[in-house]
Amino acid sequence: MTPLINLHNSAFGLVQKLAGEWLIPTLARFAFVAVLLMYFWNSAVTKLGDGIFGILSPSFGGYTQIWPRAIEAAGYDLAAMSWFQWLVVVAGTAAEFILPLLILLGLFTRLAAVAMIGFVFMQSLTDIVGHHADATTIGGWFDRIHDSQILDQRLFWITILITLVIKGAGPFSLDRVLSGKTST
Repeated sequence: MTPLINLHNSAFGLVQKLAGEWLIPTLARFAFVAVLLMYFWNSAVTKLGDGIFGILSPSFGGYTQIWPRAIEAAGYDLAAMSWFQWLVVVAGTAAEFILPLLILLGLFTRLAAVAMIGFVFMQSLTDIVGHHADATTIGGWFDRIHDSQILDQRLFWITILITLVIKGAGPFSLDRVLSGKTST
């Protein structure tokens, strides 16, 4: 048994040495960008109003996505929405553009990842409470069904983001350039 354990330790020790500190954060950023960058940007675009300053005049869709119960209670009248609700829609829209971009660039990555975790938490809460997500959409952990849109998928999102919080952006990032470090 000892030779097998030694072979195992040698092989995976080599893998760990080759991967160093660069592989995990680089893969986490790649996975986030490959899977979620366009998801968040497309979502943000649906919240933009008309014109060059469309972010400051959110669309009807922006309010219905972020404040579904409030817009319904207001009779779907945008003028009845408060300045606070406007501010949340504008901030949420900006966050959907800016935070994924920061992760893509590897700039302030840890801070952006923490903010994205908060964003995903609020998004999930809005889906469950505001949009009345059903049990199938919410899903459950430790069941045999692996594809619920909230608990299952977003656990993977959060895991990637926590990896970035802990490990940082990796060597191929503006964080690394700004830190002045040249080695991994």
